Amino acid sequence: PCSGLSREPRSRAVEQIHLRCTEGSLEWMYPARALRVVLEPNLASARHTTVCIKPASDFQGASIYMERAGQLYLVVSEAEGARPHHVSCFSAHTPQRVALFLQASPQRDISRRTASFQYELLSNQSTAGPDFKKMALVEAMCRPCDNTELLMAICSSDFVVKGSIRNVSHDSENHMSQVDVSVQKVYRQKNQIFQQEEGSGEWRGPIRTLLQCKVKKGGGDFLFTGNEHFGEAWLGCAPRFKDFMLVYQAARERGANPCEFELN
Repeated sequence: PCSGLSREPRSRAVEQIHLRCTEGSLEWMYPARALRVVLEPNLASARHTTVCIKPASDFQGASIYMERAGQLYLVVSEAEGARPHHVSCFSAHTPQRVALFLQASPQRDISRRTASFQYELLSNQSTAGPDFKKMALVEAMCRPCDNTELLMAICSSDFVVKGSIRNVSHDSENHMSQVDVSVQKVYRQKNQIFQQEEGSGEWRGPIRTLLQCKVKKGGGDFLFTGNEHFGEAWLGCAPRFKDFMLVYQAARERGANPCEFELN
């Protein structure tokens, strides 16, 4: 959960909470009446202009609306909670302050229900043009990175791993592909997406990308980079490892590498 949480006094029918993080999660147990969630990260710059919400697979008991200019727009209906990879994204008109409105469903049954979801505020640079609504988590632009982007990717990505492609599977309903990677070396990872299997001792992990990128299985070693969204790895730059080595060593000789990268 987001740690930058503040709650307003319970003096009104609609309880209001403020979340100060650019990403986090919220769990509303036994939803009743309504809850207003104001996302206002402590950022001086107004770069964050896209909000993405991923309901939990057991999301129940409420619907989520976005509040814009006094109007409410449905973002997640209760029925959509069962779709495991469904991510809803929308642009925020006022980047410093985004309000979500959770409306509890009328319940006769008082058994346990939980409306929980994860959210992320994405900066404009990480959304690829007008089609980002289909799947806004588009680090993958479906084109090879140029050398400058590649050198920046090894410095700023959430994960950097060397490995080969074991398998590629496609999910047309959710517009996604998954690349299963056999990992030789983990240079960096934010969370434990790439893990060692107990039996074989082999390191493996899944990386997601957009279906429209038409990723195919190829032989040889690659350097996989990218960012994490909602606990999943999303593909950024993925050059062949030998090509990356040539680019990095040439940049290093010129003193043009933006960060040191451990190669041994």
